[in-house]
Amino acid sequence: MRIVLVGPPGAGKGTQAAYLAKNLTIPHISTGDLFRANISQGTPLGVEAKSYMDAGNLVPDSVTIGMAEDRMEQADAAEGFLLDGFPRNLAQAEALDAYLQGKGLKLDAVLDLEVPEDEVVKRIAGRRICRKDSSHVFHVTYNQPETEGVCDSCGGELYQREDDREDTVRKRLEVYHAETEPIIDFYRAQGLVATISALGKVAEVTERAMSALGGDA
Repeated sequence: MRIVLVGPPGAGKGTQAAYLAKNLTIPHISTGDLFRANISQGTPLGVEAKSYMDAGNLVPDSVTIGMAEDRMEQADAAEGFLLDGFPRNLAQAEALDAYLQGKGLKLDAVLDLEVPEDEVVKRIAGRRICRKDSSHVFHVTYNQPETEGVCDSCGGELYQREDDREDTVRKRLEVYHAETEPIIDFYRAQGLVATISALGKVAEVTERAMSALGGDA
């Protein structure tokens, strides 16, 4: 299957993508991973992306599209893939369609993870990260540490990232509404969109997504 996963920040796309890709036995292709891999390996696209990033500029769509197409060419993606974070705007969606059509392929589904805006803000603004080990993540509501402000695992200080502050989250949502939401209508016109509530436990959301795809979690 060839699937695109969309949804606002805080919808749990990365978590769901990992579960769905495992259930469907297809690679999870995330924009973040693409950038990290290309930059760390020093590929031409990685070098180009880093030059923009180092200058504080946005990476052009052409670079992101190039990275995604290179990844989709790899052998493990021959039978399908799950795209997470790509496409993020109409230009990228149109480029993906053109790429697939050129290969005689098409998308099977676009999963739209739906979360109320206030819940998004609550999820992200409530996150607290350990300064010693950023993989230790807590939440003021959903995953409280035993001692406030202290990591249960290593005793490190818990803090709120700048990106997680409420005003920043709301700005990120504005960007999502302006840039990424239009691709949902683009794909809806093709009959590809299945909208899934991303509220509830992770396993419940996965089950809804798999059901929408015609399979079992």
